[in-house]
Amino acid sequence: MPANPFNSHTDYGIGIGLRVPHYRHILERKPVVDWFEIISENFLVGGGRPLEVLDSILEQYRVVQHGVSLYFGSTDRPDREHLRRLKALVRRTGTPWLSDHLCWGSVDGTYTHDLLPMPYTFEAARRTAAKIRMVRDFLEVPICVENVSSYAEFHLSEMTEWEFLSEVVERADCGILLDVNNIYVSSRNHGFNPYDYVDGIPAHRVGQMHIAGHTKFEKYILDTHDHPVLDPVWKLYAHATRRCGVTATLLEWDDRIPSFQEVHREALKANAFIAEARAAGPIRAGRPAGKSPARRTGAPA
Repeated sequence: MPANPFNSHTDYGIGIGLRVPHYRHILERKPVVDWFEIISENFLVGGGRPLEVLDSILEQYRVVQHGVSLYFGSTDRPDREHLRRLKALVRRTGTPWLSDHLCWGSVDGTYTHDLLPMPYTFEAARRTAAKIRMVRDFLEVPICVENVSSYAEFHLSEMTEWEFLSEVVERADCGILLDVNNIYVSSRNHGFNPYDYVDGIPAHRVGQMHIAGHTKFEKYILDTHDHPVLDPVWKLYAHATRRCGVTATLLEWDDRIPSFQEVHREALKANAFIAEARAAGPIRAGRPAGKSPARRTGAPA
């Protein structure tokens, strides 16, 4: 399995999110974990318990920062004070890259605190890429953008989501945080084949992957991160690993969080699918035998 040429962190292994219910277990037991992902915004403070815990984690573990408020798709210019605090945290953690979402969520300084889908237009791609480059140059750390799960589509879109993602990252010269669960969720909500998505992106730009659990409802699927990864997501993850190469993988579990041991065991299941992908060998494109495009109707907005 060839190394991913986008970054030099293909040996990062399997990580899990650093969450408050697990602080005591981690600090007292010091379990063997390849790395932890932190939500940057939880540590943008001047001091106190959050940074005390973070510094203790950094003494023993590698940490990668993941954000939820840069809103690369919003037309607002980045908030300079937010970027200054974020840069200080980047220097504190030594994160090898920083990720945030390909979405919008703010207007004229008012924040929705949500990850809203974008219209897939060339103008939006141009503006978004320019903002990513601006943030990357200020923070002086590589950026990976994450595809979000979505529940509505725009009539004015000029391309598919994966074509839009590809357009943005090529223009920005940045990486992709490929959220495999989000691809699957959106594919079921909007009626596209998730394997087409994985096959349609620039594989060499995938610097990290996310896996997570979701919840099925009668007419849609919701990205809930509140239980183990479902089988079709694991299968898509194996395909993505064959397509993009082995890279850092993170299990998200953010609600109804069980014991640290249960979360860690679920994350380590990824190793079996990595081994399967290595045994099968790399692929360039094309859905696996027996796969056919979904035909469900999306919900335009």
